[in-house]
Amino acid sequence: MRYVQLGGSDLKVSRICLGMMSYGGGPTAQKWFLDEEAAEPVVRHAVEAGVTFFDTADMYSSGLSEEITGRLLSRLFPRREDYVLATKVYFPMGPGPDDRGLSRKHITKAIDASLRRLGTDYVDLYQIHRWDYDTPIEETLEVLHELVAAGKVRALGASSMWAWQFAKAQHLARANGWTPFVSMQNYYNLLYREEEREMIPLCRDENVSCIPWSPLARGMLTGTRDRDGAHRTLRSGNDQLARRLYEEADFDVVDALRTVATARDLPPARIALAWLLAKPPVAAPIVGATRASHVTDAAAAVDLVLTDDEIATLEAPYRPHRVLGLRR
Repeated sequence: MRYVQLGGSDLKVSRICLGMMSYGGGPTAQKWFLDEEAAEPVVRHAVEAGVTFFDTADMYSSGLSEEITGRLLSRLFPRREDYVLATKVYFPMGPGPDDRGLSRKHITKAIDASLRRLGTDYVDLYQIHRWDYDTPIEETLEVLHELVAAGKVRALGASSMWAWQFAKAQHLARANGWTPFVSMQNYYNLLYREEEREMIPLCRDENVSCIPWSPLARGMLTGTRDRDGAHRTLRSGNDQLARRLYEEADFDVVDALRTVATARDLPPARIALAWLLAKPPVAAPIVGATRASHVTDAAAAVDLVLTDDEIATLEAPYRPHRVLGLRR
């Protein structure tokens, strides 16, 4: 495993982040989710592979993912300071109007609830899960800064939004002496490269690290779906979001990926992640793993270097997409 500084923060993270969304249960859980017992050997394998960066959110399985994450990491690491823990806030956590969004009231309540579920005194990276159009960004930035000052949060991150929104937030944070964001959790992979137009250049200029979600396009890059509509895994057959995200033309990219992977005699996942890891300012793709082999491929991608010709082959079939992954 290799490690890198996260943006302008003092956080040093593994170049693979383990996404904890697939560990949970309850009425909001997907069919492919793992309970705590089933998740433990997968997370243990990640820790043994050198992964020290873990990402969850309060809304994953209505908080159960945070509970599982906290318990597993406390068992697998001897010290709290040995791993970097990230969670997120924004989506509804209750029926009331104040149980969602990025208002002072909700964030103040949400961080304390997350800390209780995670079983820790602080979160290393606290991220706003989306942009809140109903709350002034100044209110959000000020309360986030107060959480850093109080020691409940070490650094701040953001997730999918328009580049102008992120630029506005960074400008206001610096202008008011508040804590700026050090990371952007954006939707970025071989099948969706629209972030290269504005968000990626902005992050490079701002010294903000990207930690992309869905780096394997919800399994599509690994061959879980075919052109004829066949599904090869439980998730691919029950993933409604994936059906909205991807198009027929995307299979041309999948075919190119398969060509490079076959020539290398390597799994497509390893090639796709190696491509992403080579793109500045990507620090650590967030990999969801429900089997130990998923972790093995991700960890091996860190040391895989693609040739210029291989990169050209992978990128050539790409066609522009409508903007995806945002609330509006």
